[in-house]
Amino acid sequence: MAFSQVTVQVPATTANLGPGFDCLGVALTLQNQFQLTRQPTGTASVEIVVQGEEAASVSNNPDNLIYQAFRQFYEDFGETAPPVKIEIKLGVPLSRGLGSSATAIVGGLLAANALAGSPVEDEDLLQRAIALEGHPDNIVPAFLGGCRLAVPTGKAWEIAEIPWSEQLIPVVAIPNFELSTKEARSVLPSQVSRDVAIFNASHLGLLIRAIETGRGDWLRTGMQDQLHQPYRQQLISGYSEVETAALCAGAYGVAISGAGPTLLAITSMGQAATVAQEMQTAWKKAGVIAKAQVLQVNTTGATFQRQ
Repeated sequence: MAFSQVTVQVPATTANLGPGFDCLGVALTLQNQFQLTRQPTGTASVEIVVQGEEAASVSNNPDNLIYQAFRQFYEDFGETAPPVKIEIKLGVPLSRGLGSSATAIVGGLLAANALAGSPVEDEDLLQRAIALEGHPDNIVPAFLGGCRLAVPTGKAWEIAEIPWSEQLIPVVAIPNFELSTKEARSVLPSQVSRDVAIFNASHLGLLIRAIETGRGDWLRTGMQDQLHQPYRQQLISGYSEVETAALCAGAYGVAISGAGPTLLAITSMGQAATVAQEMQTAWKKAGVIAKAQVLQVNTTGATFQRQ
């Protein structure tokens, strides 16, 4: 059965978590909302309306990423996407390392599938979303919620849920400047040494155990990374000052969220507000306006309602 309208909500994500480069991500309690409504045959292919602080930065043309994902769903079946109106309510900052592009891809595919009467199973839809994004660390938790590890197995991805201890609170400090994923990837080395590979493999293992158990001492060590963060720090003004402020305020560990420039601190409930304030203050002293927020882990992932 086909439907005429669907409303999709997709959470923000924080990816990498230090050594978990391109494979580990967590869904957070920020979200984007997308409402897609079928339009009469013969009307424009897409009409896009955007609400939110950064609405002016979102394309209202067919190159909009949510429409690209929506259209791709139909093209995969050799069909033409129906005319559609897309209404976007932004709650996830753009190009800040919080998975805004993943919300668009997941939202577009989920909406297309729902409007078509759900001919594609969720597992297949998730694999399609990963293929569109190119890597799974934001897509998977945005789709499924929680903390997720994605492992390539050839043509598909094996997804493992990592139980997130309720004792661990994520705090994000979001600066008022953008950093594109393309730029953040451009500074990474094409090859690394065996020592670096061993360092990251061991620290990722410890990080996963720390997330499961809530052990702060393991978390502080486990979030250390040699694969991407040492190279990306130079792109983030005030990184060292904000990291130091968070750790001194009681954070267990600090990492670049996704490709940055948002910084993620993980701490206890009792220290979360102080950590957020100190991170925001440190960035202000470094000449950067930032907004720090105490969040929770989103456990539901993407959801939709159709009419």
